[in-house]
Amino acid sequence: MATYAIGDVQGCFAALEKLINRIAFDPAIDRLWFVGDLVNRGPDSLLVLRYVKNLNGAATIVLGNHDLFLIAAASGLVSLRPRDTISDVLNASDCEELVDWLRQQRLLYHSGGFALVHAGLLPQWTVEEAAQLAAEVETKLQGLHFRELLRALYSATHFQWSPALAGTTRLATIAAVLTRLRTCSIAGFMESGYSGPPSRAPKGFLPWFDIPGRRSESATIVCGHWAALGLCLKANLMAIDSGCVWGHRLTAVRLEDKAVFQTDCPNN
Repeated sequence: MATYAIGDVQGCFAALEKLINRIAFDPAIDRLWFVGDLVNRGPDSLLVLRYVKNLNGAATIVLGNHDLFLIAAASGLVSLRPRDTISDVLNASDCEELVDWLRQQRLLYHSGGFALVHAGLLPQWTVEEAAQLAAEVETKLQGLHFRELLRALYSATHFQWSPALAGTTRLATIAAVLTRLRTCSIAGFMESGYSGPPSRAPKGFLPWFDIPGRRSESATIVCGHWAALGLCLKANLMAIDSGCVWGHRLTAVRLEDKAVFQTDCPNN
């Protein structure tokens, strides 16, 4: 039995299928951890969602920013942008079923010394605290009034965390951290717009995982979201968005021994 963490698929089903074959995945005994962004920008978001959903207990998924965008789009809360490629999902006969399934997924999963999250954690958060905060958002997202959360998330362009936040602003800020964070200050102030390589981060900001003394170092964080970072494996970090949808590679890392498996993305 092996557990494989897989980077941002973003609708690249052909690359995912190649990678699954490469690792000789057996759903009867193996497990897949997906770091989020199953959909968007690639050509086959619908096929990816159907495949992962049908894995049932063999797959663990955390939501990424593109997954949340799909839920919001299906709920009529946002309009598609020129580069969005989720119309296949929105027009599918099983769209409602797929979106309802997405809403039941986690924002953070913590098990066996690993923490799976799409983007990252603020330096002042322990993994345990982050899991509790994620659970607040998950409860709202899975409930009848999930649109309130999504309206708050997509009505603002800049979020900063404070423990004093309340209501939907608090929940939207937690969701923004877990699905959008790349760089922040030592004090945990988020830089919300930068997506380039770490070496060119704005002055005063560092990759969240390089903040000295961050409180989540007790676990190995498995994340994606940052294609310009590329594959980055450290003692307590597995950042595995290797830019498949941008013409690079899709990555899987076997958690038991950190063995890396990659396939080229044939769609780009």
